[in-house]
Amino acid sequence: MARCGCSSSGHPELLTLKAARLVATADVVLYDRLVSTEILALASPHAELIDVGKRPGGSHTQDVLNELLVAVAEPGRRVVRLKGGDPFLFGRGGEEVEVLARHGIASEVVPGISSALAGPAAAGIPVTHRQVARAVTIVTGHEALSSDPVNWAAVADLGGTLVLLMAIERRHEIVERLCAAGFDEHTPVAVVMDATTPRQRVWCGTLRALAAADVASPAVIVIGAVAAFADHAEALVAAHSQPSGG
Repeated sequence: MARCGCSSSGHPELLTLKAARLVATADVVLYDRLVSTEILALASPHAELIDVGKRPGGSHTQDVLNELLVAVAEPGRRVVRLKGGDPFLFGRGGEEVEVLARHGIASEVVPGISSALAGPAAAGIPVTHRQVARAVTIVTGHEALSSDPVNWAAVADLGGTLVLLMAIERRHEIVERLCAAGFDEHTPVAVVMDATTPRQRVWCGTLRALAAADVASPAVIVIGAVAAFADHAEALVAAHSQPSGG
């Protein structure tokens, strides 16, 4: 079984060459909710495509998905588990590899492009930049307020750039916790929505303004000085698109 990552930022051309080849030759493709139809179109017309994306109130819990992975991995069958982003970055890829190994099923992991990097890049934001940010911390907002919460004070001490994934719905609480942990409420923030698609939209503001911002999923939140590059990139594009005077 091959476990492929594809860019969860949306553009089908960000799929790696190896992942594209494996999808095209697969007998079975189990895919996540954010995998685009353009990527699924690469599969053979004879391949079985199985939607295993998790949705609120849906039936595919991780345990059910694990059982399905084992069930479809028959000898001689080419099976691809296609995940948005990188399988090992908040993708539960490690858990699924462990399940397969316990059942004696070999698997190969094919890295993918995470939205944590592709999203900011699409908006002209370098997550690291000399003399501005020398470190990046990536946190999932999905579990940020769970019984095992993120140590926001430790995150604040690290400095650099903070990238939040799956954090739109909980941004109000996250903003409060970040400010309480020592983040300046005027810290630049950029939210990149539907990155690399024709629907891409970027909101720019401050940490305090993020709580009430007009933003929606899927999105990547970038917090730190580099977030100001989003405005800078747009200004450069606008300046160079103006007709030269004569």
